Amino acid sequence: MIKVGVVGATGYAGAELVRLLAGHPKVELSVLTSQTYAGKNMWEVFPHLYGMVDKTLEEFNLSDLVSRCDVIFTALPHGHAMPVGHEVMRRGRRLIDLGADFRLKDVDVYQSWYKTEHTASVLVASAVYGLPELNRAEIRGSVIVGNPGCYPTSAILGLAPLLTNKLIDTETIIIDSKSGVSGAGRGLSLKTHFSETTENFQAYGVATHRHTPEIEQELSELAGMPVTVNFTPHLTPMVRGILSTMYGKLTAELNTEELTDFYRQFYKGERFVRVLPAGMYPSTKAVAGSNHCDLSVTVDPRTGRVIVLSAIDNLMKGAAGQAVQNLNVMLGLPEDTGLDFAGMYP
Repeated sequence: MIKVGVVGATGYAGAELVRLLAGHPKVELSVLTSQTYAGKNMWEVFPHLYGMVDKTLEEFNLSDLVSRCDVIFTALPHGHAMPVGHEVMRRGRRLIDLGADFRLKDVDVYQSWYKTEHTASVLVASAVYGLPELNRAEIRGSVIVGNPGCYPTSAILGLAPLLTNKLIDTETIIIDSKSGVSGAGRGLSLKTHFSETTENFQAYGVATHRHTPEIEQELSELAGMPVTVNFTPHLTPMVRGILSTMYGKLTAELNTEELTDFYRQFYKGERFVRVLPAGMYPSTKAVAGSNHCDLSVTVDPRTGRVIVLSAIDNLMKGAAGQAVQNLNVMLGLPEDTGLDFAGMYP
């Protein structure tokens, strides 16, 4: 059994991760930490885990944590995984960070967008961007994995086939995304107050969202050239889910059926990417609670543009589910171990 620790176990992503790991046949939950709820049992904070997880939450102690775990998950805001990365590397353990500290390869870009000093720049070069469908071989032998952000996961998987094969004009890409409120985390704020979000629909982080450089980094890698995009996120009055709509000018004459077949070939054999039939479109409810990314592609012959739709559960394929998928890749296990289930619809 692989002994794992979850740092930040009582955030939304952390709790989802604990739920998944509790049912993983090769994993033993060794350490769960929480700054707010140390001393309480996990099920006291999240009653849905009663009878599934009987584990007392602990204060964060880095040395003790690393000594008791083979693999550590950090489910914390940016800036907190860097000391864990140093200790993991020093003591021969492995780290999957659900925050942003090991996603960006350029430390200056990180510091510019996150307004935080990066104190583990020496580790960044060896960290792997944890999108298994595209970086599986690198993840397999990695020590530190930067688990992708939720918005980037939906956008990168949606655009990868087009960019890899130069089927889209890189100067015309627009990404329009909508997310449920759980994407903002469990901390209290006026922005996510029920009275502010219900019956409301609003854009935020317009031209400034911190996932922008992450998206551009990975799309540039796929395209083999610098890619700059317009990315606009929106907050929707639902708990979980992301729907991204992406637009761009096609560089080849293809119809919807041809492009759909092309996407199917690109993602052939991928357990968690579902390319939907032409005329069927992704929805957040269809992926809720699952690790699936549902994709559809439509060609608008009138404008010569392609419209790609991508839906994921932001807490699953956008966070905890993908983290478990990365764990499975790192350990050489089937990727759907502990994730082989459908979503929660209806």
